[in-house]
Amino acid sequence: MSGHTLPDLTYPYDGLEPYISRQIMELHHKKHHQTYVNALNAAEQAYAKTSTPKERIALQAALKFNGGGHINHSLFWKNLAPSAAERKGHGGELRDGPLKVAILERWGTYEKFKQEFNTTTAGIQGSGWGWLGLNPATGKLEIVTTANQDPLLSHVPIIGVDIWEHAFYLQYLNVKVDYLNAIWNVIDFQEAERRFVDAGGSSKL
Repeated sequence: MSGHTLPDLTYPYDGLEPYISRQIMELHHKKHHQTYVNALNAAEQAYAKTSTPKERIALQAALKFNGGGHINHSLFWKNLAPSAAERKGHGGELRDGPLKVAILERWGTYEKFKQEFNTTTAGIQGSGWGWLGLNPATGKLEIVTTANQDPLLSHVPIIGVDIWEHAFYLQYLNVKVDYLNAIWNVIDFQEAERRFVDAGGSSKL
């Protein structure tokens, strides 16, 4: 059993500056995410050795927390790209295409979408994640949140934003709204659109 491994980033640790600092990215990726990977592997190895339902139940919390942390962060890194505003990449560019059409169909303007996403996500009590998800039952985009490291299971994740303090505190201190406003400059909408299309999302316009 080879276990889970920390995924490589497709950009350097300072590639998302000035919106997310190199220091945050290094700590977040190499320390926080690596810890989830290590703990998930340990929990799965322990689970494989269990012989009773009681033992398996006792490991559920560790599997959920660390498994969710690995799933969510693996998606989060792909969700980001160096900023177009800084002439470093295509981060922050919502180009014409199915995802943009669906966002405008649902929220009217990109600014209204961002405002609702940021307001909803900033309202999380404690740690968690803000998501743009595709509701598989309706085929519509919705803004939802999950607590702690719970993965998004009710929707197909299109964009996920980490609102744990380790994702922003060293740069934005306790002002979550400043972090949420800044992160849109490095959201990889091309990756988000690929997820949207792969999930069968489309606009009725």
